Amino acid sequence: MTTPRGARGAVPRHDDRRRSFPQVAPREAPDGRFAATWWGNAWVEALEDTALDPARLARGKAYAGRGHVDAITVTPGRVVAYVHGSRPRPYRTEIRMRTLGDDGWERFLDEATARPDHIAALLDKDVPHALEAVTGLLPAPGDLVPDCSCPDDGYPCKHAAALCYQAARLLDEDPFVLFLMRGRGEQELLAELTRRNAALSAAETTAAAPPMPTVPARAVFEAAKRAGLTLPPPLPAPDRPGRPAVFPPDPDAPDPLALDLLASEAAVRAHAFLTTGHDPVAALTPWQDAVRLAAAHPGSGLTASTRALYRDLAYALDRTPTDLARAVAAWRQGGAAGLAVLEEPWDPPAGPFDRARPALIAADFPAFRPWRNRLSTESLQLRLGRDGLWYGYESDAGREDWWPRGAPDHDPVGALTDLLGR
Repeated sequence: MTTPRGARGAVPRHDDRRRSFPQVAPREAPDGRFAATWWGNAWVEALEDTALDPARLARGKAYAGRGHVDAITVTPGRVVAYVHGSRPRPYRTEIRMRTLGDDGWERFLDEATARPDHIAALLDKDVPHALEAVTGLLPAPGDLVPDCSCPDDGYPCKHAAALCYQAARLLDEDPFVLFLMRGRGEQELLAELTRRNAALSAAETTAAAPPMPTVPARAVFEAAKRAGLTLPPPLPAPDRPGRPAVFPPDPDAPDPLALDLLASEAAVRAHAFLTTGHDPVAALTPWQDAVRLAAAHPGSGLTASTRALYRDLAYALDRTPTDLARAVAAWRQGGAAGLAVLEEPWDPPAGPFDRARPALIAADFPAFRPWRNRLSTESLQLRLGRDGLWYGYESDAGREDWWPRGAPDHDPVGALTDLLGR
């Protein structure tokens, strides 16, 4: 399958670049500072060094200490919360900051993977000073831009200052919040750190170990034949594909139902290739394969798990779930040929198409109008496939919203009779 790219109306199952946090209980450090970590205090100092009115900062700190800051949402370059002031309705307050560019993140990842103790520190929710020195993760004076819906034009107002102080508590608890503010989500960073660390380890292992001598398999086989040796016969193929392993649920792991589906598909394809020498899926496009997968899932679109399957497959192919549902109906009607009938109008040669209208008129269906390979009324349609079969479609009267229905037939009257009988 392809990598998800974005689809009309589709929403990813998990957004690694958006995190929301409930109200954070304030806690002063022993030295009287609002934050407890060096990076949390550096965050606060970046705003304090830019502030034009120390009195507003003091009031904002008191607001944070009294719990006036509601839940906080963090996305790349933005921290947003509602802050309660003197009026009944809270103010929408946000702090904007510059995100790191690709070059900055490359320096961060290179430095982090260069030393195992850096990765260990990050996993332990600690930020080594060396990483900050290389990449400039923490904001400098002037990097933080406060904004608030209150009428106070101070820079910052007390509500923005309260949000800044309370956000420092989030950074204390989890430095990956800082990384998200700068533009990268936690799972995204951990996956890239893991990949780079594995590549580095593999490179070091390869450099340290001498290359293993290899012999082409064909040369071994030819040598065995010359020596009069015969290979043992291959093991017989199993009667049916094997069953995949059972995947226990894990909130941090991929969807176990999706894993089970993909593992079952792989087993079926491997069995078909082993027994016939042919892979029936290899020639399919990613879209055809996605439709095939959804069509093979029983009850698709009726349960939460199958709706999730539709959503994820459609998202991966830049389609909508409705596009996929219509394509699944076509696939169940006639496989790849049925999908082609849905998506590819064509101009059939004279012959079966020209004989179809007289046959329909003789069967008391005179209202069908031709267009390319299609015969249509207000709510019924027959489409001639390149395989010579007629495929039935239905739509609400007056709408061009055609859905595959019924079984295909070489006889247009037979296809229409099956369509009307359902």
